[in-house]
Amino acid sequence: MRTCLLQWLELEPLLRVKRPRTSHPSRHLSTSPRSRSLKMDNPDDKSMKEKRHERSRAKHQENNEKTGGDKAYASTLLLPRTKFPVWNEPPVTRKQYHERTTQELYEWQAKNLEEPAFVLHDGPPYANGNLHAGHALNKILKDVILRYNILQGRKVSYVPGWDCHGLPVENKTLEKLKADPNTLPPATLRAAAKQTAEEAISTQRKEMDQFGLVGNWKHEGTYRTMDPAFESRQLRIFQKMVKGGLIYRHFRPVHWSPSSQTALAEAELQYEMHTSTSAYVGFSVVEESIPEALKSVIGQKKLKLLIWTTTPWTLPTNMGISVHPDFEYSLVSRNGHDTELLIVATSRLTSLSKLLGEYTVSGSIKGSALQGVVYWPLFHGGDIPDFTRPILTGHEVLDDAGTGLVHMAPSHGHEDYQSFLSRGLLQNNPLINIVDAHGRYTSAVQDVWGKAVAQRLVGLEVLFKGNKEVLALLEEDKSDGTKLLGIEKYRHRYPYDWRTKKPMIIRATAQWFANLDEIKERSLQSLDTVEFYPAASKRRLQAFIQERSEWCISRQRTWGVPIPFLHIAESGEAILDEASLDHIIALLEEKGTSYWWEGPIEEFIAPSLAAKYPANILTKGTDTMDVWFDSGTSWSSMQGVVADVYLEGSDQHRGWFQSSLLTAIAISRETAVPQAPFKKLITHGFVLDDKGRKMSKSLGNVISPLTVINGGSNSKSEPAYGADVLRLWAVSTQYSGDVAIGTVALKQAAETLRKLRVTARFLLGSLQDAVSDNRIRPTNLSLLDKYVLNELWNLERDAKQAYDTFAFHEVVASLSRFVNATLSSLYFDVSKDVLYADPSSSPNRLAILYVLNSTLQTMTPIIAPLVPYLAEEIQASLEGASGLSVFQCGWESVDQTWRDEGSQKDMEALLQVRKAVIDLLEKARTEKKIRSSLEADIQLILPDGAETSPLATLLYHEEAYLSRLFIVSNVTLENDQAKVFDQEWAFSELLQIPDTEEYMRICVRPAARLKCPRCWSYTKEEEQHVCGRCKDALSDKLDPIVVEKA
Repeated sequence: MRTCLLQWLELEPLLRVKRPRTSHPSRHLSTSPRSRSLKMDNPDDKSMKEKRHERSRAKHQENNEKTGGDKAYASTLLLPRTKFPVWNEPPVTRKQYHERTTQELYEWQAKNLEEPAFVLHDGPPYANGNLHAGHALNKILKDVILRYNILQGRKVSYVPGWDCHGLPVENKTLEKLKADPNTLPPATLRAAAKQTAEEAISTQRKEMDQFGLVGNWKHEGTYRTMDPAFESRQLRIFQKMVKGGLIYRHFRPVHWSPSSQTALAEAELQYEMHTSTSAYVGFSVVEESIPEALKSVIGQKKLKLLIWTTTPWTLPTNMGISVHPDFEYSLVSRNGHDTELLIVATSRLTSLSKLLGEYTVSGSIKGSALQGVVYWPLFHGGDIPDFTRPILTGHEVLDDAGTGLVHMAPSHGHEDYQSFLSRGLLQNNPLINIVDAHGRYTSAVQDVWGKAVAQRLVGLEVLFKGNKEVLALLEEDKSDGTKLLGIEKYRHRYPYDWRTKKPMIIRATAQWFANLDEIKERSLQSLDTVEFYPAASKRRLQAFIQERSEWCISRQRTWGVPIPFLHIAESGEAILDEASLDHIIALLEEKGTSYWWEGPIEEFIAPSLAAKYPANILTKGTDTMDVWFDSGTSWSSMQGVVADVYLEGSDQHRGWFQSSLLTAIAISRETAVPQAPFKKLITHGFVLDDKGRKMSKSLGNVISPLTVINGGSNSKSEPAYGADVLRLWAVSTQYSGDVAIGTVALKQAAETLRKLRVTARFLLGSLQDAVSDNRIRPTNLSLLDKYVLNELWNLERDAKQAYDTFAFHEVVASLSRFVNATLSSLYFDVSKDVLYADPSSSPNRLAILYVLNSTLQTMTPIIAPLVPYLAEEIQASLEGASGLSVFQCGWESVDQTWRDEGSQKDMEALLQVRKAVIDLLEKARTEKKIRSSLEADIQLILPDGAETSPLATLLYHEEAYLSRLFIVSNVTLENDQAKVFDQEWAFSELLQIPDTEEYMRICVRPAARLKCPRCWSYTKEEEQHVCGRCKDALSDKLDPIVVEKA
């Protein structure tokens, strides 16, 4: 047996599951604090040293005599045989099973499984660059969902897509053409951008194909937001929103990216910690507007309003200062500045003591008393128009920072704009626009601060040199007293362009907006019927929708879907009505959206408007739609079907999830009950390195999913793990939070795959690569057999529940526990003796084969969605290369008779005894009394009166099975009078009997009988060649020569 067993093990030197020395921690039995391990040698025997020498000589002689017999008997053992290899190189596996489990599987299920289809709608990634680990996480999670549903017999509908328009693609195109934004003819840029997107799609499709994804990945099976049909549906949705009064054009402040030269929506911002240079600045009050009550306090001094701002570059556009009507404001005189009085919120004086230095308070005034007071711009007089600015009162003013007076620049602040708008102050005072698309000061700055100042500011970037120059100007100019009282660095969260990673500004421009106030409540109402995973993500999406009142949908880019409006050149008035839109969209549907830039304006004027608007007074708009509007209308491709699942990263609460919901609700306001375009919304986190950092080329921590699959330049540090390991990495972590990828995580995934593979190989080998269709449960199942079937029932139940709730990491955890604790370190260990040495038709062996057969048939579909290549390889070992895919075989529910709580309870009690036995055997092995546990017998000595306890009853009932469970040669149950010292050595331990005050003694002793040369158990009598069990197995088929040698 040893020779053949070694041959079997040599085939898997790297992949064998190492059995822990102990398993199944105690639940019911406890070792008494009074118990102790006793090593007992018979005092009548010879010295230990002499005994060891005698045993060594006897063992050597026995080995010499028996070796020939052992080898001869080896051929009679029923060792595992399988074609399933220890390891299969990933490229080989892919070549063998890829088409079967991806494209062909999708086509098969579309034809053979029943409607209605389970719809997973794909959020389109940008067609820009190679895939990263975040793409792999996203696509693999979706694939697991699809495969599970196919196994459950549900047809699936999955159409992969790509987001093709917008800044990422346009920037990539400009890099290739070595051109700056807005310098190329639109036709040239759009043609090149389309090619860039197509090249990226081709690259990404090939890379995604290596993830082992089910689906139709051919051109006709996917969608692109630049497809004419997609653009047509998008424009028609836009038209319906115009008809519903939701679209309007307005000149107002928006988030503007100087680095991208376009407006961005809130969803396209990324907030980072940013250091601003803040300033304390004094504005001079117009003397004539000072209240009479203050004039006596002020006297001949200049009264200044002290403000604090983190954006000094916006000071030229100041249009007002706001104070809180209920705050008390102090008039402060600083030592050394006797000609000035500063107005500061009294509550802020202590915090500003360092800035103010030594000071005295000359008086105070309520904020409401400052209503009607006006002040001069920081630079005025000379060539500057003579205008003043008002002090406003508002309850939005806070005193937790700054001075209690707020600098207001409506051109560069959303709140400031709303404040001025609500007061009607913009009707006669238009917004000041002095910053261009590049974020630089324009010559218009001279209209507010004069030519001299403008000469120093024009052309400077407001966030950088422009900001510094404004501060320098204020520091230098003393014509109106002190203007700049101090500066300080201020660290705070600040919006960045999420693509260029550069800071944003707020800038007033003419943009197109969607009114969300009209659809906000219905959008929130529609979420009541949506299931969220994790549940907390619902609040996140609700919050983003609740806080938005409008959506800036226009972008100043060329590569995108045009906002098809005409406007009067002289006035800028937009002509955007249903008739005009219908005419333009029909023309673009016929000739393509690029025709908007190429065709003559005459063709775009609707016949009904031609008389009123001659072509020579009109121009075409140049704005394109926000890419979130593009992808957000992708639900329209589902032909009225609501998707079962949307699954994307957590950033999509501000992006695709939200834009999809808003556009769907916007055009369905006539329905009684609002319906979101998704039934379930699943969110995953970001992929970080193993130190919790974002992936960055500058940090050198980027791990490409393709490198994980195919290996890198250094095969030791970057081995080729294959797709199944990448997939196990993706599903082994609770993906609702951020997911780490690195050497440790990948090695853990590889180890999980190795254990699954070894388990499958043992099962296949024991079954001789032939799973039986016989599902009739044997009547002679052992307690352990029943226990394993119960654990298998639990595994299937837990796995199904986890799949149904998209908790894939729980599937992996349940599989790992079952494989490691139940199979590898328990059932396989206990069963090998019967599998290898019993007669092929023995009831015990057939019972074990039934359990192994059931295990393989249950586990294979459970692992299939996670590791489809391994599952297909297992299936091919059973069915042959031309057989069915494992997914075509489906997921059959387990036999409900396997559920056996009684057997589970009994076995858990025995496993505690087994643990104590294993510990004692290990001590005997450490003391070199034995090498194999089969060299020992076990005595279980029960105290008088304990024979009727549940544990004793169980032990007596299972006495014949205990030697198999403990993997020893014999187990006897005896009473308190049993002799322990009748052998040369023994190890003993006391163990408390549950629910009693009694203790049982467990004793390990040398085996009483002789070693069987075939099965190696010490169950042979002196006169026998082999033990009784092996004699039955050999029957009359033994070779006479072998018998003679034995």
